[in-house]
Amino acid sequence: MTIDQIRIEIDRLDDELLRIFNRRASLALQIGEIKKERGLAVYDPNREKLIFDRMKAANPGPLEDSAIVRLFERVIDESRRLERLRTKGI
Repeated sequence: MTIDQIRIEIDRLDDELLRIFNRRASLALQIGEIKKERGLAVYDPNREKLIFDRMKAANPGPLEDSAIVRLFERVIDESRRLERLRTKGI
């Protein structure tokens, strides 16, 4: 493959990631509404640990597990921030 062909594939994947990130955020907002109704905290450290552990176990590389955790920390942090904004904090 040429550099241009590889970049086209990267652009396609970036578009897919954007769609997935926004879908994930929408689902997190739904969870935020349920948490608000039930009086539950936005932050759930046990759930986050489960996500990190699951992603590390499923990681085929070449990204190191620590990189995967950092990426998911950002995704989860942004979802949590959005939940707090939309549900006016819990």
